[in-house]
Amino acid sequence: MSRSDDTWILAAQCPSRLGTVDVVTRFLKERDCYITEQQSFDDRLGERFFIRTEFRPLAADFDAEAFEADFATRALEFEMDFELTPPERRTPVVIMVSKADHCLHDLLYRYRTGQLPLEIRAVISNHPDLESLVAGHGLPYHHFPVTPETKSAQETRVREVIEATGAELVILARYMQVLSSEMCARLSGRAINIHHSLLPGFKGAKPYHQAYEKGVKLVGATAHYINDDLDEGPIITQGVEPVSHADYPEDLVAKGKDIECLTLARAVSLHLERRVFLHARRTVVFTR
Repeated sequence: MSRSDDTWILAAQCPSRLGTVDVVTRFLKERDCYITEQQSFDDRLGERFFIRTEFRPLAADFDAEAFEADFATRALEFEMDFELTPPERRTPVVIMVSKADHCLHDLLYRYRTGQLPLEIRAVISNHPDLESLVAGHGLPYHHFPVTPETKSAQETRVREVIEATGAELVILARYMQVLSSEMCARLSGRAINIHHSLLPGFKGAKPYHQAYEKGVKLVGATAHYINDDLDEGPIITQGVEPVSHADYPEDLVAKGKDIECLTLARAVSLHLERRVFLHARRTVVFTR
């Protein structure tokens, strides 16, 4: 079920304490806000509590600023960090891509049809190949070539675009470059990457061909937040697809691309709907 276009989202986390659900629900009742969906989780090992609530204000004169200020006072007792997201908010996004176009095609389609609540501000690539595709959607395309010698300067240009566009999320839609430790730290919690599930067994060129030679029975993809450990950041979601002896390398490639598109789009949607909570090196994900 898709989110109603008149509901707000209150997402919060705090140390595990008695009354954490009550502080949210009681506050919403006092402000004449009707809860339409709520999910919570208490991590007993990490002693951390997470809650996500969708609600609809019943009063026509709902004041978001006053709501946030008053709730911040109430949440202070619980050391609660929270975020309030208004209806129909479109998050500003920058997409980074290299030559493979399947994930970019999929994101552009979902953007154009309104399936994802985002606003693509720019596409950045280290190759010129996809410029015409992006231009066809009326979006800015920045071609920043990179070599080992120019990596630092290239990342500076990338950072400048991200900052200038006000992007709150960066999507690495098959961007085949390793980001520096500094860039990973700067984008912590707001950059999503996608890679096939054949890592670490089949690295390098043509992983699906390697998988075919070994007779794998599953292909899949992992979407995660980036960090300084290559392809090992906190996982948001994963997808798998069965394959068999009847699937040739090109079939594995095709199925792999499909599952990469779907898994990345799902991860982006979960992030935009404030369903993903990042704590330490793990995620709490409230699925629909």
